[in-house]
Amino acid sequence: EDSLIKLSTVATDLLGKSGRSMLEALIAGQRDPEVLADLALGKMRKKTAALREALTGRFDAHHAELARMLLDEIDGLGDKIDRLTVRVDELVAAIERESCRRTEGAGGRPGGAEGSDTLSVRPPGPSVLERLDEVPGIGLRAAQVIVAEVGLDMAQFPTAAHLVSWAKLSPRTIQSGPRTRSGRTGKGNPYLKGVLGEVASAAAKTDTFLGERYRRLVRRRGRQRALVAVSRSILVVVWHLLNDPSARFVDLGSDFYDRRLNKDRRTRDLVRQLMALGHQVTLNPAA
Repeated sequence: EDSLIKLSTVATDLLGKSGRSMLEALIAGQRDPEVLADLALGKMRKKTAALREALTGRFDAHHAELARMLLDEIDGLGDKIDRLTVRVDELVAAIERESCRRTEGAGGRPGGAEGSDTLSVRPPGPSVLERLDEVPGIGLRAAQVIVAEVGLDMAQFPTAAHLVSWAKLSPRTIQSGPRTRSGRTGKGNPYLKGVLGEVASAAAKTDTFLGERYRRLVRRRGRQRALVAVSRSILVVVWHLLNDPSARFVDLGSDFYDRRLNKDRRTRDLVRQLMALGHQVTLNPAA
């Protein structure tokens, strides 16, 4: 499903509603650039002059036939994605019910008692996918991939650090004699790491704690290491959400680091830097 979604997304980005309507008009036999450009919607309305120029040219029945075939292929992929999405939702719901049954059975509560063949009903409240969707950068499709690759039973990962280590996102230190250097995190699960990279890139653009964490790290560690660090933070959040079915994501805020700033230590560091540059520093408290 992932490859189908990517292909369909690219096609949708290239076409959009305006492009689709123009192509449909061309296939139907419309060749007037003025009429075709007037089909533009939204932001493309500002580019009507460029559209008229781009739509002026040769487009015959052969081109229309090829365009029709490509559009039908895109529609077919969209239908497959819709069917697969429904199936994925059903499987995730089944996994969640099975996880609830095992948890209740371990705690000796009704619904999971020994000898009972009754499947537990998911407890009221948001589903695991909806709770994961609350994390910045994670959408429903990314949540589905995470659940598919990690599962819902966190008994196999006693702590968040175990899950991060299994995913090969823990920092590595390579020591050879007196020399110490950082190493690559490792391959890990390619599907999980791939979706976490996409999630981290999306979270980096938000005005949240995760976005601020990325911006602080990218200045001194570079983009790739900053994304890995944010991916690691997101996976820790995922572990807590999966480990506790009642847990909900709460953003710490983009000002988290500023609120935790130790002003005295920061002042001493700045004074020390100025003195190292040969300055004499006298501090006068503000009124």
